[in-house]
Amino acid sequence: MASLPAPASFEPGRNCPLCPRLAEFRAQARAKEPDWHNAPVASFGDANAQLLIVGLAPGMQGANRTGRPFTGDYAGDLLYATLLEYGFAKGVYQARPDDGLKLVNCRISNAVRCVPPQNKPLPAEINTCRQFLVKTIATMPKLRAIVALGRIAHDSTLKALGLRNGAAPFAHGAVHKADTIKLYDSYHCSRYNTNTRVLTPEMFRNVFAKVRKDLDS
Repeated sequence: MASLPAPASFEPGRNCPLCPRLAEFRAQARAKEPDWHNAPVASFGDANAQLLIVGLAPGMQGANRTGRPFTGDYAGDLLYATLLEYGFAKGVYQARPDDGLKLVNCRISNAVRCVPPQNKPLPAEINTCRQFLVKTIATMPKLRAIVALGRIAHDSTLKALGLRNGAAPFAHGAVHKADTIKLYDSYHCSRYNTNTRVLTPEMFRNVFAKVRKDLDS
């Protein structure tokens, strides 16, 4: 049976007040760039997907500007190229939300839905926003795989799944099980990580190659 659309409360409202520091930062961004999205960024993709990708938070000039996860910054260039390569997306990624790109059996979300100063959400903000990640997971009846991009996404996803950090430590390429769901870890596909070779495109592709193989088996 197809899942019902998520109620609006499953995503934070445009003027979500739950994290005062992020709300103030959002107000400053709106004053500076009134034509940008400058609001919590909703999940992208079908709730019936088997794969969920969890990032850290919207980038200031990426998703915070465009309104679509990982759209408009370097991290999106690598992520969407990889999704296209492994059949989790179709179309052409042109770094804008109206480029027509579609996800295939895949959904993308973030541990924190609002852009944080210096791309660094506070622990309290991560904890507060986790309710939306929990609800996102709850709306995905066919979910079998989650890719966590970075340690913060990994830790918040573990808590959303009810797992202890000690039982599933973060490591690039690691795979953990939570009942019927597998959690795959990757370093975040940020420009910093790729420029410093902490993460290479090959390392990133290897994670999604494993996901593809497991979902197809």
